[in-house]
Amino acid sequence: MVDKKEVLRLTELAYQARRDLCKLCGAYSGNIHMGGDMSMLDVLTCLFHRTMNVSPEREQDPARDRFILSKGHGAVGMYIVMAQKGFFDYQEICETYGQVGSKFGQHPCKTRLPMLDASTGSLGHGLPLSVGMAASSRQKGRQNRVFCLMGDGETCEGSVWEAAMAGHALGLGNLVAVVDRNRQLMTSFSEDSIKLDPYADKWRAFGWNVIEIADGNDMQQVADALERLPESGSGVPTAVIANTVKGKNISFMERQIKWHAGSMNEADLQTALADLDAALDRQRKEL
Repeated sequence: MVDKKEVLRLTELAYQARRDLCKLCGAYSGNIHMGGDMSMLDVLTCLFHRTMNVSPEREQDPARDRFILSKGHGAVGMYIVMAQKGFFDYQEICETYGQVGSKFGQHPCKTRLPMLDASTGSLGHGLPLSVGMAASSRQKGRQNRVFCLMGDGETCEGSVWEAAMAGHALGLGNLVAVVDRNRQLMTSFSEDSIKLDPYADKWRAFGWNVIEIADGNDMQQVADALERLPESGSGVPTAVIANTVKGKNISFMERQIKWHAGSMNEADLQTALADLDAALDRQRKEL
């Protein structure tokens, strides 16, 4: 079990990322994919600040871990967490996000940000890329892992399951698929559109080791789950299924379809920041 001091450190980083995301949304004139960013930020924080072997200094190191954000519309959350890690300057994100020619677009672009491992779009293509990277690393005798963060909605795509089948067939124990299971799509709840349950059983049927996180927005559970990843040479890929809440910790945003993407006025921003402060206070008392 990960100790409470470390869990608190990660929790505070995740809440700071949420605050920074809200401030950017309040200042930006267009829409930002807030809901899915909020649901994945706890997992993303733990990956970058504890689990993965990555840092700005190791950008060119072939032995470092690889990370692909398959749910590319969650790019802003990734930018902010990477800024905390020292890859980017948060102020530059705020000043240039969404502008023509900016390095920081609504979807991540490797040609503009060379430290990224792939350019990604809205759904379905990150896992196939990750399978290729993991197979290449194993062929070269490296022990690094390849992490792919997906939304559950994109796993309606056939390419995801073709990649899952290949990952098992190739024995890629260095491959980790992390699913942000918030049960919402852009315009509906996932189970109303296409029934994914029993979800974990599908991954098991494809031969994957499965780690389920009952509450993927509880940092203790997230950190403990990621501590249970098998060794990269295990021969079996792992799917981490994090059950999360879209728009987590923002009262007017949680589980609201309209907050797949949106913009905030000043009143919204102040409510969101107050909600986050109250939620962090509760977390501190519990820890």
